[in-house]
Amino acid sequence: MLRPFLRAKIHRARVTRCDLDYLGSITIDRDLLAAADILPLEQVDVYNLTRGTRFSTYCIAGPEGGGEVGINGAAAHMAAVGDLVIVAAYCDLDREDIPHHRARVVLVDGHNRVAEVRVQSPFDLPA
Repeated sequence: MLRPFLRAKIHRARVTRCDLDYLGSITIDRDLLAAADILPLEQVDVYNLTRGTRFSTYCIAGPEGGGEVGINGAAAHMAAVGDLVIVAAYCDLDREDIPHHRARVVLVDGHNRVAEVRVQSPFDLPA
């Protein structure tokens, strides 16, 4: 039996652009994607902390270093520039893989630049 686990998360990034006329997806600064180990075209869930909306889409790599987090296509109705979002990617694990699993959590600063990368285990206790 496979069980779903968080694999990677970009926490509290600020939306920098919304584009209804784009073909779809979320554009994320290449540096943030690398820090989280999320690949272009990989499926992610986006949780809008400001509005309480959630949607699934796929990633497109934006230019590195600019802090871009752009919501594209129909999902642009679910966000506005300045909203805070969490971007999460998941994986399915077999029981024997769970003890070895580590999720990458990327915390960003006010300009969507990597402030800290944390690695979490399913067995870490809350602080």
